[in-house]
Amino acid sequence: MSSNKITARIESEIQRLSSEHGYSDSILREFALFVLTKESTKSKTTAKPKPPKVKKLTITQVKQAIYDHFGVKDTKELKKSGAFQLATSSMGNISLSKKEDWEQLYRKLIGILPGEEGESGYGCINGINIFKYDMPWKAFGLDPKVNSTEDVKAAYRDLSKIYHPDNSETGNAEIFDRLTVFYKSLTEKF
Repeated sequence: MSSNKITARIESEIQRLSSEHGYSDSILREFALFVLTKESTKSKTTAKPKPPKVKKLTITQVKQAIYDHFGVKDTKELKKSGAFQLATSSMGNISLSKKEDWEQLYRKLIGILPGEEGESGYGCINGINIFKYDMPWKAFGLDPKVNSTEDVKAAYRDLSKIYHPDNSETGNAEIFDRLTVFYKSLTEKF
């Protein structure tokens, strides 16, 4: 027998159904207990384990990762690095006094910041925010080592069905445009 109890609200519903439709009180109570037992079992078996808490990088750690990437020891050397200047020439104005810009450099040059993989919410597709990252393969949920251009086309087609602005329920022009840029970067020959 279930440890769940029939609450006052359930009891009032049993009384209402019994008086309005002539159902048996005892059968309705048995049914209510059956549902409560199933709910209790279901909630125990389907409870998602909490994802492990990911410790985000401090600004010092982000800076050090970028210094290591370019083989320099500090910001002064980084600014003088030709490789750094070449790598960031298309990124617009980067202010090395802002944490956001350091994180942007990390995303562009190194990879996904700890805690940002598996994101959900606006602009997040296949676990990454497509507005923060230029990772078309990941956005399409594909692996460049095993997937082909035909797979890219199929993934783009599937996502277009969701995000195309003509879709009145889930369409989003901003997301669709970004996906189109990703698609072209993977399919157009230069």
